[in-house]
Amino acid sequence: MFTQSAFLPIAIGFFGLGTNYFVWGGQALFNHPPNGPEIDKAVAIWGIWMGGFMQFITGVYLMVGLSWFPVYTSKAPLYMAAVAFTAYGVHWFAIGWRRYIRSPGGAEGWMAIAYAALSLLGTLIFLDAGDVPVGILFIILLLIYLSEIPTRLAGWNPGARLVGLWQFLGAIWLMYLTYGVVFNTSLGGHWWV
Repeated sequence: MFTQSAFLPIAIGFFGLGTNYFVWGGQALFNHPPNGPEIDKAVAIWGIWMGGFMQFITGVYLMVGLSWFPVYTSKAPLYMAAVAFTAYGVHWFAIGWRRYIRSPGGAEGWMAIAYAALSLLGTLIFLDAGDVPVGILFIILLLIYLSEIPTRLAGWNPGARLVGLWQFLGAIWLMYLTYGVVFNTSLGGHWWV
């Protein structure tokens, strides 16, 4: 039997997505720096590495810790976390690369339908499990993808700034979650996470 571990990697995923949302959301919300080929490449790199890699590695780490080497005591919400971190990580690889090569983003409207469904699932699971802070995160994610659908599929122009607003607010909340998880794990604190 493997020793149970209190060291969940979720702060890595929270911090990666939070940093990415500051970059993507801030740029979309404030249009600073203004769009252009070089800015798109710079923003895309943050999406691939911070939003993509840091979430993907968190999801894989959690899934391995839940299945191959069962070292986590709490299974139900962690399984949802593993699925979500992995799926969102791969999603950021795809949209980061799309932006890097400057391909049109219209197809992301169809992707947003699936990720809205995943976000709703996460909302339901974490709120039902009593994890309100992470439930709030999934509500923010749901708002992002529900805003992406008409923005990408119908060319709803104000939608890009609205997505940026949800991402920027999500970044602030993700930093709170990062602090909470790290303080609670490192110092035995009792932040609301």
